[in-house]
Amino acid sequence: MPSRFRVLNTQHSTQPTKHRRSALRLALLATLATTALAALGASPARAADDFPQRPMRMVLPYPPGGPTDLLARVVAVKMGDTLGQTVVIDNKPGASGMIGAEMVAKAAPDGYTILANASLHVINPSIYPKMRYDALRDFVPVTQLADVPLVLVVNNDSPVKTVQDLIAYAKAKGGSINFGSAGNASAQQLAGESFKFAANVSMQHVPYKGSSPALTDLMGGQIQLMFDSMPSAMPFIKAGKLRAVAVTTLKRARALPDVPTVAESGLPGFNISTWYGLWAPRATPAPIVEKLAAHAAQALRQPDVQRQYADMGAEPVGSSPAEFARYTEAEGKKWAEIVRKSGAKADQ
Repeated sequence: MPSRFRVLNTQHSTQPTKHRRSALRLALLATLATTALAALGASPARAADDFPQRPMRMVLPYPPGGPTDLLARVVAVKMGDTLGQTVVIDNKPGASGMIGAEMVAKAAPDGYTILANASLHVINPSIYPKMRYDALRDFVPVTQLADVPLVLVVNNDSPVKTVQDLIAYAKAKGGSINFGSAGNASAQQLAGESFKFAANVSMQHVPYKGSSPALTDLMGGQIQLMFDSMPSAMPFIKAGKLRAVAVTTLKRARALPDVPTVAESGLPGFNISTWYGLWAPRATPAPIVEKLAAHAAQALRQPDVQRQYADMGAEPVGSSPAEFARYTEAEGKKWAEIVRKSGAKADQ
C-alpha cells in the first residue's frame, strides 16, 4: 500500500509540471510569433525612413527631348536634392512606351526604379490586347506630375493658319496629307483621329518613336501637321520654327493665350488633353510610395519648377497615390472609349 500510494503520488505530482511546461512552450511560441509579426509590420516604415540609400533610376520610355523627358527631368533633379540621392534618368524608347514600362514592371519593388510616363500608359491596354505586363495591376500609381493641352502645329511654310484652313486644305488634298505623333495610339494620334472624325476629313497617321523626331520631320516638311504636347512643341513655337494653330482643350492655354481652341474654331465640344505621372513596380511598400509622392509634390511646388512648367504649357498637379490611382482608372476607361470610336490600331 505505501508503495502504491507513492507511485500514485508521483504520477499526480508530475502531471502539473507537464502542463506547466506545455503552457510555457505555447506562451513562448506566441511571444515569438507576436514579435515576428510586429517586426514585419514595422519593417516597411523603417525601410521608408532609411530610403533611399543609393542613387535611384527614373525610366522614361521615350527619347530625350520629348514632353515626358522634359517634364520628368525637372522633377527628378529636385527629388534628388530633397531625397539626398541622385535620380538618374534612363531613356528607354520603343514600342509606344512599352519597352521602358516593362522594365519597371519587372524591377525590384524597392522604390529604386520608377517609371515616368504619359497618359499613353493607360491607353495602351485598349490598343494592345497581348501586352507583356498589366498597366494597372503591375504598377503602383505614385503621383500625377502634370496636365497638358495638346497644340495643333504646322510648318511655317504651311498655308494653314486656322482650323478652318486645315479642314479646307485636307479636303482639297483628298487625304494625302500626313499628321505625325509620338507613337501608335498615343494621345497625339488619338487627337488627330478625333479631329478627322469631328471635321469629316481624311489624313494619314505617321507614328514616330517620340515627339522629338516627329517635330523634326514636321519642320523638314515630311509631315504636314501634328497635335503635340505643349512641353515639346513650345520651344519651336517660341523660336518661330512652328506655327501654333489651335489648342485641344475647351479653354485656351495660359502659355498661348492668343491661340484659339479647336472648339471655338468651328468644332464645338472638341476636348483632348494629355497628362504625365510617376509609377512604381507592384508590391513597392506603401510608405516608400508615399515618400516618393511627397517629394515629387514638393518639387512641383518649387517656384522655378512651376515657372518651367508654365513656360512649357503644363499645369503641375502633385496628387496623392490614392488620388492618382482613382484618376488613372477613370482615364483608362475614358481613353478606351475614344479608341473604340476612333478605330485606332496598333499597326497604324
